[in-house]
Amino acid sequence: MTRAHRRTTPRRTRTVVGLVLALLLCVTTGCSWPRDTSGSLDAASGGTLRVGVSVNPPFTTMENGEVGGSESTLVRGYARSIGADVRWRIGAESVLAEEMRNGDLDVVIGGLTSTSPWTDKMALTRPYRTVTAPDGSPVKMVMGAPLGENALLVSLETYLSEHGAQG
Repeated sequence: MTRAHRRTTPRRTRTVVGLVLALLLCVTTGCSWPRDTSGSLDAASGGTLRVGVSVNPPFTTMENGEVGGSESTLVRGYARSIGADVRWRIGAESVLAEEMRNGDLDVVIGGLTSTSPWTDKMALTRPYRTVTAPDGSPVKMVMGAPLGENALLVSLETYLSEHGAQG
């Protein structure tokens, strides 16, 4: 056995033991991963999904008091998938971003892109669709979710990966 091998073996053993202990702790205490720090997914599932909408056709529209557009269709489908009703909140992106930071919203839509300036107030999903801007450049579409609410974010991203490209 080489000297280098003898030095790394205890380190690997500690790493493996640590991972096994963490897994056992998680299994025995019933923890789930990913987790929401405030329980957003649990609160919305079977309840109400609070959605902030910044009107930005064709992604989000407002006609005769009804929210429409491709992103509202996606959100309605997502809400159905978790057994939730949707409560819409119309506003400017800056206002909705602040409401998201305050914990008043679960999702923000309105043609947000991967270059959104609101990342200090909300998490952005992975891009679910690429569209072409008027100048011909590709634009990656995203939605906003609360910071730290990883179960909700993963659940929404999973839905978008399955349904978003058609949206």
